[in-house]
Amino acid sequence: MTAVEYFEPADLKQARDLLSRHPSAAIVAGGTDLVVGSRSGKRALPKSLVAIHRVNELRGIEGQHRGGLRIGALTSHADVESSSVVLRDWSALADACALVGSPATRHLGTIGGNVCNASPAMEVGGPLIIFDARVELASRGGKRTVPFHEFVTGPGRTAAKAGELLTAVILPASNRRPPVGSAYLRLEYRQAMEIAVVGAAALVAVDRRGNCKRARIALTAVAPTCIRVRAAEEMIEGKRLGDGVIDEAARAAAALARPIDDVRASADYRREMVAVIVARAINRAVARAQEAVR
Repeated sequence: MTAVEYFEPADLKQARDLLSRHPSAAIVAGGTDLVVGSRSGKRALPKSLVAIHRVNELRGIEGQHRGGLRIGALTSHADVESSSVVLRDWSALADACALVGSPATRHLGTIGGNVCNASPAMEVGGPLIIFDARVELASRGGKRTVPFHEFVTGPGRTAAKAGELLTAVILPASNRRPPVGSAYLRLEYRQAMEIAVVGAAALVAVDRRGNCKRARIALTAVAPTCIRVRAAEEMIEGKRLGDGVIDEAARAAAALARPIDDVRASADYRREMVAVIVARAINRAVARAQEAVR
């Protein structure tokens, strides 16, 4: 077995310098994806590893100018799931983080690692799309931000350049007028250690008369990346949110899905289930928006 070079920077500056000198090195934090992939034979360990778990600048959830939120790349799913700020204004993201793996996985796995793994079935992908999230990248040459929907380019592929490190996920301020609710749900075969067969994230702003003023809907595990379905959003925006309108939007979302056959489900089954899960996500988001009105 070929020896792996292992580096453990103590701070962000050291991490950036190491990645500059070893641009092809793999970055490891919680290691929940890298180790599983290696043990299952899906991918070999790289020749070089940069372990960033000691870089404390990458931890924590911080308020941003004008009410946004900055979530450090090393923030665990468990910390996001339990954050009172996330639960209040970005509840779909808390929903998603609560579904990642097992409790042990959620306490060790990081939001940055989940994003960089770039799985079409990543739990946080749909919520990050509906919240117009951006990712922050750092290298020896400086920093830049990229919209999340442009960052993940395909299964296991991102727009990160050689030598770049994802440092944070940025959520813009949540506009709570009219009241907004959001939710993420998935279809799975068991409740723990599972990934989505189909997932849906929904955000709706509802006025006191029950009319939808704004909508965002995104799908997980039914295309090469998590996708936003604008046609479904247009079905409910400006309308009173009864079951008929929501079901129509859910069917529009299903028509835009591009699932594949694999060992977990057929493409036809996934497509049928998109309508079910989207309708449930919208209804839960509406219920949360209505709770905010009371």
